[in-house]
Amino acid sequence: MTTAPGPAPVAQPGPRHPLDPDPVRSSKARAVFALGLMGALTGIFVGGVVPATLALVLARQARREAYASGGYLTGAAWLRRGERLAWTGLVLFAATVVVAVVIGVVRLAGEPFGHDYAPNMD
Repeated sequence: MTTAPGPAPVAQPGPRHPLDPDPVRSSKARAVFALGLMGALTGIFVGGVVPATLALVLARQARREAYASGGYLTGAAWLRRGERLAWTGLVLFAATVVVAVVIGVVRLAGEPFGHDYAPNMD
């Protein structure tokens, strides 16, 4: 048995069953946005990596739960915004680390290598 090439036909949803739950926004979506915002605002500091990482972990869980709910959990826009803010925070953190390393290397290169003895020492 083979199937015809092309996109599969989409079934039209029937009337909603009275026992179906109402669509509700995921509470994890709000948490992802809040943590992503904190990560972006404090990304230039070392502490910004913690909320940004937590936001990305929570976003993955929230997407999995939203997919499993069959459309009854909403908040995908908040998830996308929170993930973008979290990635922004991580990029700011990485840029801060690179700048700190470059400054450290430049300062280390300006110092004399070895011991600096007095001119009358052999």
